[in-house]
Amino acid sequence: MSNPLLVDPIQALLAQTSLKNTLFGPTSRYFGIDTLAYVTPQGTMIVYIQRRFLPPSEHFQLIQQHTVTQGERLDNIAAQYLGDPTLFWRLSDANNAMNPDELTEKIGRTIDITLPDGVTGTRL
Repeated sequence: MSNPLLVDPIQALLAQTSLKNTLFGPTSRYFGIDTLAYVTPQGTMIVYIQRRFLPPSEHFQLIQQHTVTQGERLDNIAAQYLGDPTLFWRLSDANNAMNPDELTEKIGRTIDITLPDGVTGTRL
């Protein structure tokens, strides 16, 4: 039986509303992904993030392409095109790259610059 004095009042309030609590901000690749809990046989609770799958590439609207040059990094490319270096993961998703570093390993590779997953629009 759980001790009612140990319940976080904010979590209790959120549980009674349609608001979803998230550990990650809206620019994170993990935004909106649920956490799950595993209780070990010894009774220890381990909270973890539900698995995130790469979205299908057809969900992305291409707006332009970038050709990789010597010494480029994906965070710098994201800053140039998306305005935020922490959005490098969006480029990885749009280019079906599980490992972001593989996108800039080969000089001359073309990287798709896209709108966010599921957002449509016109090409620039």
